[in-house]
Amino acid sequence: MGKKSVYIAEKPSVAQEFAKALHLNLKRKDGYLEADEAIVTWCVGHLVTMSYPEAYDEKYKRWSLQTLPFIPKEYKYEVIPAVKKQFEIVKGVLTREDVEQIYVCTDSGREGEYIYRLVERMAHVKGKERRRVWIDSQTEEEILRGIREAKDLSEYDNLSASAYLRAKEDYLMGINFSRLLTLKYGNSISGYLGNNYTVISVGRVMTCVLGMVVRREREIREFVKTPFYRVLQSVDVDGHSFDGEWRAVKDSLYFESPKLYKENGFKKREDAENLIAHLNEGPAETKILSIEKKKEKKNPPLLFNLAELQNECSKRFKISPDETLRIVQELYEKKLVTYPRTDARVLSTAVAKEITKNLNGLSKYPVAAPYMQDILNFGSYKNLAKTRYVNDKQITDHYAIIPTGQGLPALNSVAPVAKNVYDVIVRRFLSIFYPPAVYQKVAVTTQMQEEQFFASFRVLAEEGYLKVAGIPGKKAASPKGTAVDAESSENPASDGENETQDLDAAFFECIQKLKKGMVLPVKGLAIKEGETSPPKRYNSGSMILAMENAGQLIEDEELRAQIKGSGIGTSATRAEILKKLFNIKYLALNKKTQVITPTLLGEMIYDVVDHSIKSLLNPELTASWEKGLTYVADGDITPDEYMRKLEQFIITRTNGVLGLNNQYQLRGCYDKAAEFYKKPVKNTEKGKGKKE
Repeated sequence: MGKKSVYIAEKPSVAQEFAKALHLNLKRKDGYLEADEAIVTWCVGHLVTMSYPEAYDEKYKRWSLQTLPFIPKEYKYEVIPAVKKQFEIVKGVLTREDVEQIYVCTDSGREGEYIYRLVERMAHVKGKERRRVWIDSQTEEEILRGIREAKDLSEYDNLSASAYLRAKEDYLMGINFSRLLTLKYGNSISGYLGNNYTVISVGRVMTCVLGMVVRREREIREFVKTPFYRVLQSVDVDGHSFDGEWRAVKDSLYFESPKLYKENGFKKREDAENLIAHLNEGPAETKILSIEKKKEKKNPPLLFNLAELQNECSKRFKISPDETLRIVQELYEKKLVTYPRTDARVLSTAVAKEITKNLNGLSKYPVAAPYMQDILNFGSYKNLAKTRYVNDKQITDHYAIIPTGQGLPALNSVAPVAKNVYDVIVRRFLSIFYPPAVYQKVAVTTQMQEEQFFASFRVLAEEGYLKVAGIPGKKAASPKGTAVDAESSENPASDGENETQDLDAAFFECIQKLKKGMVLPVKGLAIKEGETSPPKRYNSGSMILAMENAGQLIEDEELRAQIKGSGIGTSATRAEILKKLFNIKYLALNKKTQVITPTLLGEMIYDVVDHSIKSLLNPELTASWEKGLTYVADGDITPDEYMRKLEQFIITRTNGVLGLNNQYQLRGCYDKAAEFYKKPVKNTEKGKGKKE
């Protein structure tokens, strides 16, 4: 028998792709495929897991404060019973005499690394050469490149160490804090809700996310709306009219007056009426003080990483982040797109060199075909590497999500919503080969007596990349006739800020002709009433972005790109964590709008944590744990240093709570929250009445 290589994948469907790419005469066996020179086998996700505390000692089976904190010296692992058969098969294959080399082909990320390392450890694999295959898509050439360039597995030891630490951290925090808070406060919650018992689930990321939602809900409740009154002047230009907005600038009667709300409105209606009465005493005309014209460029946005795609799909198609991840994972497995669990929004230089492959492939995709001639004419793909869309420094494991240009026939077998998601990825990708959109802007300042009015207009002069992405506000036709807003602008000018008026070309021509010093007739003056708006609730997409940015919801895309560091959770886990919070009913998701609100139970849990281990609610702290794991993966700190800090945290927080005696103070907090969930609390399920 000759020596063999084993290829081990994370799941059967991926093993299948590797088997095809190898072009060997593979025979199907039970749980693996074999040819003369190679064997292909697979895990089914996780085969091995950390043992429960009772595996260390029977006494831990009973939850008790006496046995906390629980911190093992050596961690125990076991095979997951449901997949024992496949584990034994894999173990048999990996330890065979005739196997010389192991190619690790699990997903290219921290979790994939962990899945394999646990199996290798449990199967006691010794004396084999192990190489790591790290790929960005499942196309044949990428799989073959990954095998060709596979590095020694030891180069990924730091990544593996950070994976083990992540698991230990979730395990220690979950077990210690859930037991601790359940034993200490569970009765106070179940007593209040009138059910038998309550388990309080706590997690490093989960609890922090719960905190973000509850805090936001409470800000909204405490928000007091302030009405304000703006004064608008309607000006006539050749039969068209535009609105100018009054502002209390330097020479105004109301300059810096206490009656103002900001500089463009009044706190009381009568003050606005007085201003209008005063202006109506003079002639009904206004003089142009200044006209400013400028061009404004809008660059194509950066490419999608998983969080940005989840946000986009939540806005456009009202689908949840875990649904988006499931879809894009399917598109990846069908070779249509590159690896989805990525934080990067740019490409690598290597990919930029080969980008014509992706473009050529897409020319067979009917939606993309019309844009290919443009892209050919622009020739921009030749210099892609010099643009902001390519930057090797901003890529950790994987580059942005882009279409591979392959696998198009598979589009016929996916659901309509998956086609829509693919379409959005394709359009975002094609956009980067287009020039910026150019708006022609005009700002007009007019004067009526001593008061000044301001108006600004814009017209789309060159559509640039909007030709592909769709023009904001216009309904872009997407597959299957579902209209999508080209760019959903959430709430324009809610706080009474002066908005830019988008004009049609004919009226814009009139505006262009205006000159300084001209006098125009005023058709009328009017009061526009507004009110300040409360903070917005998170929806499933904005929540993912807020997690990615460690608790700050940064609306501005450019700014988001700059502060990329490490958020809470990872691109691979954020959707899962949200889903868990909905499943255990701490949070409620409105399926139609994707808006997230807390439940009464969720608010009570928040109050418990707030009065016991407050730091778990702090996004910066949670993000700093995540950053620590990145430092371990990069080799900047040792696993031991990290572990010491973690154990210290668990011990001090646990002892802190053991010394508290504040169960009764919480009653007041529960009462305060319960007012907003007025439903009869007979049956506990109903007691968690969702309130939109």
